Amino acid sequence: MDTIAEFRKIIDQPYSYLQKLKEKSGKKMVGYVCSYTPEEIILAAGAHPFRLFGTKQNIHLADSHLQSYCCSVVRGILEEGLSRRIDLLDGMIFPHSCDSIQRLSDIWRMNIPFGFHLDLVLPVKLNTLSAQDYMIDVLKKFQTDIGRTLQVEVTDNALRKAITTTNAIRKSIRDIYELRSQHPRLMPGSDLYTLVRASMIMDREPLVDLLSETLLELKAKAVEERADASLKRIILAGGICNHSDIYPMIEEAGGAVVWDDFCTGARYFTELVQEGADPIARIAGRLINRVVCPAKHTDLDGRAKHIVRLVKEKNARGVIFLLFKFCDPHAFDYPDIKKYMDETGIPVLLLEIDDPLPAEGQLKTRFEAFLEMV
Repeated sequence: MDTIAEFRKIIDQPYSYLQKLKEKSGKKMVGYVCSYTPEEIILAAGAHPFRLFGTKQNIHLADSHLQSYCCSVVRGILEEGLSRRIDLLDGMIFPHSCDSIQRLSDIWRMNIPFGFHLDLVLPVKLNTLSAQDYMIDVLKKFQTDIGRTLQVEVTDNALRKAITTTNAIRKSIRDIYELRSQHPRLMPGSDLYTLVRASMIMDREPLVDLLSETLLELKAKAVEERADASLKRIILAGGICNHSDIYPMIEEAGGAVVWDDFCTGARYFTELVQEGADPIARIAGRLINRVVCPAKHTDLDGRAKHIVRLVKEKNARGVIFLLFKFCDPHAFDYPDIKKYMDETGIPVLLLEIDDPLPAEGQLKTRFEAFLEMV
């Protein structure tokens, strides 16, 4: 079975897939916009969580509600709602992360006529003594709110089952990343992108089996693989990546993306929910301890140290930082990261990207120049 083809069909036509899933399963479709969303609680409520990434269509309706200097992801998500292309939605969850997403929540509440709306006001400072208690309180409130909204009881047993499912998904993706990091030619970077993106859209129960099957296929192929010292191993970093085209450009220039630090990549799966009695406390622990995003705070140099650690662990030669245009948290974060990289002697390429991407020839030239340098 070509599992990547299955994943590709889902990301090419996500709303068609979700509409069929809704009709077949009877599940409520619940959208979200940030990897800090506790999928386990949505699953435990009997609903289906899926992430919105923006739009492939021209943005015009959203421009009457959002300034042009809001990032294209936020504007694109609003465009999908205003255009009614996602009226299959039964509800939306908005964790408070960056300012633009917080304002998107307000605009959505006032202008989208379908589906329920819930805010999730998570703590911003995660290194205080009260952060864990605060996180637990917020998640318990969310457990109550979504249960009341969907008219179900979100039980501890349902939460434990959801944790088992999401942990299995995250572990499989992590294992696939690890295996591909050792043997980058096992899978094109664009296929890895497809797999992770589809994992945030598709029905989680069959996803567990599909990921396990993919991992087994890759392990079988890895037996024949030999190390290729000519490949220049690269880490991608930034907020999100909406462009699979970036991976083949890097590969054609002689590079190989061996890990990333994306909200739509490694930050989504690297931390598992730990064992313990109280499922809500366990979910809270994961959100407190996972790799931090610039919209949250733990310390002044934690993200820079994390990226340096990735470079060393994955034996990478450099970092390509994809900065979404008008993404303030990552823009404010980057200068300190760049300073830390320079002091550590790690080459960094900064690319400002948007939807659509800059001209392909321009990007290829920059990738080729950077890879020659490293």
